[in-house]
Amino acid sequence: MAKFFNEMTAEGSDAAGNVREHYREFSAWLKQQSPETLQRKRAEADLTFRRVGITFAVYGDDAGTERLIPFDIIPRIIPAAEWTQLQSGLVQRVKALNMFIHDIYHDQNIIKAGIIPAEQIYKNAQYRPEMQGISVASDIYAHIAGVDIVRAGAGEFYVLEDNLRVPSGVSYMLEDRKMMMRLFPELFARNKIAPVDHYPDMLLDNLRSVAPMGVNDPTIVVMTPGMYNSAYFEHAFLAQQMGVELVEGKDLFVNDNAVYMRTTRGPKRVDVIYRRIDDDFMDPLAFRPDSSLGVPGLLSVYRAGRVTLANAIGTGVADDKSIYPFVPDMIKFYLTEQPILNNVPTYQCRKPEDLAYTLAHLPELVVKEVHGAGGYGMLVGPASSQAQIEDFRQRLIAKPDGYIAQPTLALSACPTYVENGIAPRHIDLRPFVLSGKSIAMVPGGLTRVALQEGSLVVNSSQGGGTKDTWILER
Repeated sequence: MAKFFNEMTAEGSDAAGNVREHYREFSAWLKQQSPETLQRKRAEADLTFRRVGITFAVYGDDAGTERLIPFDIIPRIIPAAEWTQLQSGLVQRVKALNMFIHDIYHDQNIIKAGIIPAEQIYKNAQYRPEMQGISVASDIYAHIAGVDIVRAGAGEFYVLEDNLRVPSGVSYMLEDRKMMMRLFPELFARNKIAPVDHYPDMLLDNLRSVAPMGVNDPTIVVMTPGMYNSAYFEHAFLAQQMGVELVEGKDLFVNDNAVYMRTTRGPKRVDVIYRRIDDDFMDPLAFRPDSSLGVPGLLSVYRAGRVTLANAIGTGVADDKSIYPFVPDMIKFYLTEQPILNNVPTYQCRKPEDLAYTLAHLPELVVKEVHGAGGYGMLVGPASSQAQIEDFRQRLIAKPDGYIAQPTLALSACPTYVENGIAPRHIDLRPFVLSGKSIAMVPGGLTRVALQEGSLVVNSSQGGGTKDTWILER
């Protein structure tokens, strides 16, 4: 079995290994719990989540459109010093990414300096020429960023990918914490765990801070594609938690170069839209004419600076996997700093030498579509059959610039309650970074866990589960 970093014990996958300092209090408590107690608590969590409606829609799932995201009752614990380092790296990274997006839609200095090839930007499916030269509030494009972090090797943190378009999962972070406090209140009395429940207030403050110029008391809405979207629960949850309206495109209209919301008391001006709809569907007059999800004329109001969209249109160019390898260079270029968090080593298959290496080592690499998401469109070499590898080989040869490749990381594992007891399962972490007048984040994030033994795919759409993430305050 490959060696991997175990979050709880200091000796790989050996459950008898030395318990790490920050897990000792929890480990002592866990040993006192009977299997019957843990089983009962897990059943209670499942029942409550189902009753509240915390589900995830899976497109193309023949078993049904709604599925409960499995919740694990054993938390992922991170000590204060590690979190401080992680937070510094995340703030640095998101700051540079926002500067990059502003630059490519304005002066394009990073292209002129030869750091990123022009075709990587202009031929990117997420590049929006309509945004060229447009000023946005506070020069912020990625107001909400979900950055996926993995731990590998001897315990080093790496950024796996940046999610800057419509990152999801924060509602599960909040609901997981509420569930743990409900099931095990004694643990929160015994451990100094940093709170996360103020995230909706922080998000609301962030959105208010980027209102259009001259608007002192902005009207904010959450814009959803509707109840059939996979993350609809989250859209409704965040609107309710922030105390703002949840709207669909049909609830909004443009008049006199402003956006209005239809209400029972007549039209109400809208100043900030936290949108959970992809660019292509936002305005049928500017993008896809067949979109019934957007608001005709919205882009013209946005370009005039009379409404703020969070996240900005065109932000996706910075979270494309073909741009990911350049983020360390962005940090050096815009901030004149060394990156605090490392990227995973990445082969860009558009380069002949990288393609040759990838084709020669497919059984040991992870290959991803540059526009892919949710764990789809990827090959995990060590877990794939010869037929799957050969199929991907043909895809790579046909369209090399559509893929990147990375070594298969031995992701860290965390003890997880599974059918046959407690066993290590691989995990990642998605902290949420808010950018407005300042950059802020709650101490924690969404820990996703691959529930199948040996699996490295943690995505909810691929059968992954979630854990509460504890940041210790001492």
